Amino acid sequence: MKKNNIFYQINLLLIAVATILMASCKTEKPLSVAEPVKDITGSWQVIRATRNGTDLTSIIDFTKFRVNFKAGAYNLENKLPFLVDADGQYSLDDPKYPFKITFTATGGTPVATPFTYPIVNGKRQLTITFSPGCPNNSYVYVLQKTN
Repeated sequence: MKKNNIFYQINLLLIAVATILMASCKTEKPLSVAEPVKDITGSWQVIRATRNGTDLTSIIDFTKFRVNFKAGAYNLENKLPFLVDADGQYSLDDPKYPFKITFTATGGTPVATPFTYPIVNGKRQLTITFSPGCPNNSYVYVLQKTN
């Protein structure tokens, strides 16, 4: 009889613990976090450039070259080899998750290229890959906002 009483008390204790645990569990609704639209407006300068894997940053002076983005338009300052050679319009393939940027020089045809938009050492960067003219030459420009 004593064994049954202990068994009964243990079962009662387990049921009480299970009830308390189930009552303390709350179903949490996941927070919906809206992805912000990527904003590339501003003035960008080249901080690193390569052609076919060769570093050009120490060979060519990129300090004065700028790509200025404003609400769907861009302009180039102190032109260097770039995807386009004149000012015009730009667009992103997806405003929240862009993987491609399209430049349309005034009077020209649209030219699209892949790009990334990472934060490196606390600063936003644009990495643009392109081949102006000769498809055997592949340039990669890493740009950082100047303002």
